[in-house]
Amino acid sequence: MALFLVIAAGILGSAIGSFLNVVVWRLPRNESLVLPASHCPRCGHTIRWFDNIPILSWLVLRGRCRDCAEPISARYPAVELATALAFAGVTTWMLLAQGPHTFSTLAGWILCLVAFLVLAAISIALGLIDLEVHRLPNPLVFFGYAAGAVLLTAVSLLEGEHGRLLSAAIGLAAMFVAYLVMALVYPGGMGFGDVKLAGVLGLYLGWLGFAELVVGAFSAFLLGGVFAVAMLIARKAGRKSGIPFGPWMLAGAWVGILAGKYIAAWYLALFGLT
Repeated sequence: MALFLVIAAGILGSAIGSFLNVVVWRLPRNESLVLPASHCPRCGHTIRWFDNIPILSWLVLRGRCRDCAEPISARYPAVELATALAFAGVTTWMLLAQGPHTFSTLAGWILCLVAFLVLAAISIALGLIDLEVHRLPNPLVFFGYAAGAVLLTAVSLLEGEHGRLLSAAIGLAAMFVAYLVMALVYPGGMGFGDVKLAGVLGLYLGWLGFAELVVGAFSAFLLGGVFAVAMLIARKAGRKSGIPFGPWMLAGAWVGILAGKYIAAWYLALFGLT
């Protein structure tokens, strides 16, 4: 049953990844996510349903449009595969670390799974958009607030764990204020898109717990700093180069989500504080 659920999540993730390709391309350009239907940018032909099967269609078509042979970027199947793996990974984590036996209701576990699958999808879309255009679109960030607040509140009420709502609110406020202060003190190094995203990540991390919140927040700067130093050493960037921080915030948050309590326990044990 567990394996079936992981596989089903992966298949769903590939389909969501197909939609994320649309989001990543159209949202920064203020285009509709619904109309027109997916089509070849060169010949304008609408993509047939059987040419729109995630990953498989790109392989069958050998990465080219069926009508005009225009190359189709490998990014499309890559995003679909990444989302499939992310959904499968989150589901595996929910089964192992947040198993149904740790919840008093099955509905609570399912809603919690959905909440973190939504965050996974948003993370992929925002990370790619920030890398491409150095911007974190408000509609996607605000959707993160709304989805996280509704789903995690529902889980907390179903499980009778009202304290999680307080810790989620504290996490949201703490990360939002911390990033706001950094943005005001050093405007060139931190954008207000990062500030708004920080609140979403703080909401999720705070809901999980203090250890996840601290590790998730710190990991963003650790990962971003290591990457920046590597770019400087490789002479791929200079001290004044603009490096999007959103992807590192997202990566750091997932470190906190997946391994925050273990990293925190290891760190405290290292200094004999447990």
